[in-house]
Amino acid sequence: MAVSQRPALLQTISLLPSLERKLAETYDVHHLPAAGAERDALLAARGAEFVGLVTSAGSGADAALLGALPKLRVISSFGVGLDKLDLEAARKRGLPVGYTPDVLNDCVADLAFALMLAIGRRIPEGDRYVRAGRWVEKGAPPFPFGRQVSGARLGVVGLGRIGRTVAKRAGGFDMDVRYHSRRPVEGVAWQHEPKLVELARWADFLVVITAGGAETRHLVNAEVLDALGTKGYIVNVARGTVIDEAALVRALQEKRIGGAALDVFEREPQVPPELFSLDNVVMVPHIASATVQTREAMGQRVLDNLAAGLAGRPMPSDATAG
Repeated sequence: MAVSQRPALLQTISLLPSLERKLAETYDVHHLPAAGAERDALLAARGAEFVGLVTSAGSGADAALLGALPKLRVISSFGVGLDKLDLEAARKRGLPVGYTPDVLNDCVADLAFALMLAIGRRIPEGDRYVRAGRWVEKGAPPFPFGRQVSGARLGVVGLGRIGRTVAKRAGGFDMDVRYHSRRPVEGVAWQHEPKLVELARWADFLVVITAGGAETRHLVNAEVLDALGTKGYIVNVARGTVIDEAALVRALQEKRIGGAALDVFEREPQVPPELFSLDNVVMVPHIASATVQTREAMGQRVLDNLAAGLAGRPMPSDATAG
């Protein structure tokens, strides 16, 4: 059997069909099996062949996998989340780690506002009300009032690329914006709030768009939710681990907060079943970047990062740079 002259890539997870086609045109692509004997056998027999690793924010790459790939030269990840990628192990080996920031800022910010409007104006609840025939039902209670978004106070948890895009969007809604981060962000006009609990106490809507990982696990806890209060709404387009999900479920059940709109969950795709019967929560299946345009742009960034890394050029987006 002829040996391929194309660079050998290991792919950890299924990706966009268009991206997989383009990868297959240029590289000798092998798919990593799920954990088990087949995976171990592949890494033992062929781990030394792979010069590139293609993964995703959800799949990541731990130190054990990287250790099984001694000739690895580049990692290219589909997504912006880095909490499942062992960046320290990559840095120690001088491995550039490509990811896909910037190209999804607008898309995620759009969904953050869609969720704000959905929970504030009770849009999914209204849809159910109409579909169930309640609008024309004689004697049915009138549909309850919602919360106006325009002119409201918006607290942003994390003022990175997407957080800044969310804050800019808020200008079109005449919202007063403050943000929480570990330190003030230079060059922005929005007010920094060093204590998250105080930001929650001030805000009408609290949008969570900070990085995931151990440092932010359960950053939004019961104290923060209680500070948000019965007239406050929380929107999570970051990582499910940033919110203490059990505390959030209790707050929603007891109506100690106005409501929640969630794109992400702690144990995806598992969702707490207690939420299914509640009208004060809106849920979508982790779709913040899920538009045709954005996913295609993310796929192209994966290709561009991979090509640059293998050629020894700086990547367009390298998580280990700086």
